[in-house]
Amino acid sequence: MPTPLPHPTSEADRPDAPEPSLAIGLSAVIVAVTGDDPKVLTIRHGDGRDSLPSGPLERGHRTLEVGLRSWVERQTLQVLGHVEQLYTFGDRDRGEDGTRALSLAYLALVREARPAGDADAAWQSWYRYFPWEDWRDGRPGVLDGLEPGLRAWAAGAASSRMGEMRAERVALCFGGAARGSEAGWNEERVLERYELLYEAGLVAEALRERGSDRLAPGTSGAEMREDHRRMLALAIARLRGKIKYRPVVFELMPPSFTLGQLQRTVEALSGTPLHKQNFRRLVEQQRLVEETGETTAETGGRPARLVRFRREVLLERPAPGLRLPGGFGRR
Repeated sequence: MPTPLPHPTSEADRPDAPEPSLAIGLSAVIVAVTGDDPKVLTIRHGDGRDSLPSGPLERGHRTLEVGLRSWVERQTLQVLGHVEQLYTFGDRDRGEDGTRALSLAYLALVREARPAGDADAAWQSWYRYFPWEDWRDGRPGVLDGLEPGLRAWAAGAASSRMGEMRAERVALCFGGAARGSEAGWNEERVLERYELLYEAGLVAEALRERGSDRLAPGTSGAEMREDHRRMLALAIARLRGKIKYRPVVFELMPPSFTLGQLQRTVEALSGTPLHKQNFRRLVEQQRLVEETGETTAETGGRPARLVRFRREVLLERPAPGLRLPGGFGRR
């Protein structure tokens, strides 16, 4: 994760300056998959920008996790199962009126439910916010709009050496994507790509932070409030990495499902296509599922076998993930 730039000396930096008050906020990245679409639960605001379900830690909250669950249920009526902490965001400038604000982000995986509550809660595709991350149908067209900005940012560096470093970062994050190639694309570098686009001024949040009234490029994805898109980027990166060594994908599946449904869910999360036969062979070799003895005709073709997650695998080996191969698969 990029190191924050030092802030200029201010009154608050003096040794005798009073300690700022501390506010703790709690935010939830709640993920579900419906069909072929990975979704995140958001709150829509009057200004047209979405946010994650969030709220402050209150005196009556016994623990941070209790506080998080309380805010989510209050805003969306969504009852969370397993949650895990993602990261603590604590930049000094996040607070207002001299208040130092910490925000703790959590990741939760659920089967999609109809949200309700006092706020305008809705499920949104996470590719609405990160359209350049979806490679299931080939190179995303939105990269055509981002590529000139990335080139201009690298060329506009204050020195040739800095320009080279910027170009290296673009190559590391986007691989050959900006040149129309999938070579070098790493699906787990979601946060690094967002941070680079932010630094290059190619996302609306960066322009808002800099007080610019220039419209953000239409290809930069939907804007979110505060640093919530950064939180979502971290959650996507964490989940894409985790499905390779932990069976977390099954938290998003119904009790019984077909292997085709499982493959589409993994492809939706990773944003990459997978070879059908290789994927099925991988799942069977690792004995991650077992047959239920039932079939379904919902696939539109001949009846497909229904399977379920074989929970005994959790006791049989320490890292029972899908162990997907690096790079892109082929259908």
